[in-house]
Amino acid sequence: MSAADVDAYIAGFPPEIAERLTLVREALLRAVPGADEVIRYDIAAVMLGGRYAIHYAGWRQHVGLYPVPVLDHELEEEVAPLRSGKDSVVLKHRQPLPVDLVERVAQAIVAMRAAEG
Repeated sequence: MSAADVDAYIAGFPPEIAERLTLVREALLRAVPGADEVIRYDIAAVMLGGRYAIHYAGWRQHVGLYPVPVLDHELEEEVAPLRSGKDSVVLKHRQPLPVDLVERVAQAIVAMRAAEG
């Protein structure tokens, strides 16, 4: 599925997946002040200063967040059970959506970027 913008991307999913994507989107936008939204690699991305902060995608069984670097110890312990591969986080539809965790992960990525200069 190729969408012109993030609204169209989310609208292309069944309602229950679109609702979860909307909650993820809102959490990411709260965490990344002044973010732009784009479609990259046919999935949604939240941009920070012209560079991606995080991508998110809807799938039949889950919402994925990409790339999620290794985080500080405490946050990484929360994220670790949700990891799939080196830098992917999988939020399965059959489990409650951890909106607060999504927001904290995005905040951590923003802080990492700020520290990088």
